[in-house]
Amino acid sequence: MIGYPEAPKAWWLTRGMARISGVNLPRAVVEGWLQRDELEDLITRCAACGRGAECEGWLVSSGAARAMPDFCPNKPGIEALG
Repeated sequence: MIGYPEAPKAWWLTRGMARISGVNLPRAVVEGWLQRDELEDLITRCAACGRGAECEGWLVSSGAARAMPDFCPNKPGIEALG
């Protein structure tokens, strides 16, 4: 993750999607129910997804949404944490 130019944006998008599902990723790592390598996998998957602009737009306009969009490749993994 470190050294990849898309990592900061992917972290922001992944964290935003997790919040929609009620998941706090940093807390999940600290409390031990998400390993650092699993978090890295989520961020790497996000960075590799070609829908970053769509994701960003969805997050900005999501309002009170409580479910992640189906197009997110991290949806199953993040929702499993909820």
